Amino acid sequence: MSIFNYREQPGYFKRMKDAFQVTAQDINHQLSRLTGTAESPITEEQIEDLEETLLGADMGVQTTEHLLGKIREATAGDRFITRQQVKRLIRRELLQILGESEGPLDRALSRKDLSVVFVVGVNGVGKTTTIGKLARLYQGEGKKVLFSASDTFRAAAVEQLEIWGERTQSPVIKQSPGADPAAVLFDAIAAGRARAADIVIVDTAGRIHTKSNLMQELEKMSRVASREIEDGPHEVFLVLDATTGQNGLVQAREFLRSSGVTGLIVTKLDGTAKGGILIAIARELHIPIRYIGVGEKVEDLLVFDPEAYIDTLLQIGDQDR
Repeated sequence: MSIFNYREQPGYFKRMKDAFQVTAQDINHQLSRLTGTAESPITEEQIEDLEETLLGADMGVQTTEHLLGKIREATAGDRFITRQQVKRLIRRELLQILGESEGPLDRALSRKDLSVVFVVGVNGVGKTTTIGKLARLYQGEGKKVLFSASDTFRAAAVEQLEIWGERTQSPVIKQSPGADPAAVLFDAIAAGRARAADIVIVDTAGRIHTKSNLMQELEKMSRVASREIEDGPHEVFLVLDATTGQNGLVQAREFLRSSGVTGLIVTKLDGTAKGGILIAIARELHIPIRYIGVGEKVEDLLVFDPEAYIDTLLQIGDQDR
């Protein structure tokens, strides 16, 4: 699936629908109960039932209160609002919240020179798997990818990255365990130039319990990237695990303080009932969501499309907008 024409691929919307099926069913089941028919007015009791559903989908308290406030405004006094109008109202408000998303392209794809992409996040969020999926996406655009094994804190991290290197035919530049991550990055950039690579994807450590050292390490790596390549690093993707819900936002703030995050990749969204977490993330962090992980296969990383996502959650077709 091409990053440039992902909407034209027949499988894109089906995969979005499959990933958010549980969340969409929960939300739309409650929306269907807002009124007995499409023409019946909404009651306060029904609004409170919707509140429980939105909170259960992990949209967050602020977003839920905002949406319900808009619905109450629309139904103040004896004013009439139908179920379809509620869907349109929610759609409009959620699109505004997701307005931070800047579109499907990242800077690594638009450069003609070597690009450097950092992938950061705490251990266990699916960082290394995401790197493999990201490599496959880039390769679909004709890019030659190389990995920098800069998570030198865990020996297993290098082994996991090498597995994905084999799966995607991406060379892995590494040093011995405990080596300076910035030195590994320096070698990877040199190797990228020597091998005529287009993109160096950098795996980084995620030991949040030593976060001050971790952030200093990331800052040092950023300095190396900027010294070796103009404007480097060109993207810094923070990987978040959707299943951790609001706890993931706490982790994210640590990285946002000092690692220069440019975009988010949210993983483990397949089959979750908490698919509304993307709204909470966008509202809380004000960083564009670039990609979403919807499965374990190498092709299961999708460009994040706010409109397609919201229409999937609300089961809205062209005629309903």
